[in-house]
Amino acid sequence: MLDQPGQRRSHRIPTPRGGGIGLVLALLVCMPGALLSTQKAWTAPIVVSLEIAFALVALVGWWDDHRPLPVLPRFGAQLLAVLLFSSALLATGLSWWWLPLLLGAGAWSINLHNFMDGIDGLLAQQIIFVGAGLAWMSWSIGQLALAIGATAMAASALGFWLFNRPTARIFMGDVGSGSTGFLIFGLGAMLWGLDHALLWPVLILSSAFVLDATLTLVMRMLRGKRWYKPHREHLYQWMTRRGGTHGGTDVRYMAWNLLVAGPFAWLAFSHLNIALPITMAFYLSASAMWLLLKRRCMRRNLSKDRHVAA
Repeated sequence: MLDQPGQRRSHRIPTPRGGGIGLVLALLVCMPGALLSTQKAWTAPIVVSLEIAFALVALVGWWDDHRPLPVLPRFGAQLLAVLLFSSALLATGLSWWWLPLLLGAGAWSINLHNFMDGIDGLLAQQIIFVGAGLAWMSWSIGQLALAIGATAMAASALGFWLFNRPTARIFMGDVGSGSTGFLIFGLGAMLWGLDHALLWPVLILSSAFVLDATLTLVMRMLRGKRWYKPHREHLYQWMTRRGGTHGGTDVRYMAWNLLVAGPFAWLAFSHLNIALPITMAFYLSASAMWLLLKRRCMRRNLSKDRHVAA
């Protein structure tokens, strides 16, 4: 199964896709042992629901890789997966008023990670970074089981990255991108269930993808475009289109993670009593930076097109 180059794609040579199935299978095997392996292990209903939901999202992605599914059945299956896991998590004593927010957050995490899987190595390196950050936070609060689970996710992504880094020999496909997006949501929600304030450093850790996917979607909606259609308007795609390489764009996104998101996530985690205002200030500043970079990339691309036309 080859992913062919095209107008809405950023690669230039046919490349096998669907390689994320290996990552999915590894995590399906490792995750139960990780989450049930210590004294502060998670309950069986939560772990089982996480496994089933993860497998369901992966199955839908695998199907879509081979034979594209209509939007409604695909989205319905994703919501069902998120509902299954969220219900098990809320049944531990959390308020059911949180269910609509969990459904929205889970569905968006699945899809935004799919949207951001457009160039070599970008999604895999993001999973490594976020997984390592979740493992650190979990370890710091004494949640060894969750730390092992997050480490397993990061390690699996590292193994895949070796084949997906520029120039990629294989693509993750929807089977990998959507399911890992769900797993990041799931592990983050489990941290949130322990202490709601932990949501804020988790959001900062994921800011590179959350910002690019969310702001791109909002801008397309404001401009009256068909926001649900495939496109190449994310910042990472503009960076690549204006003459940058996949590797160069990957380096820029990882630099953001290591030099900006990581330190601010640590700051919010270290001061949970003021983590919300820290996160709000961070996202406002980061959004302004995103807009400036997007305009700069678009101007350079327009200038390049005019030069070629002349």
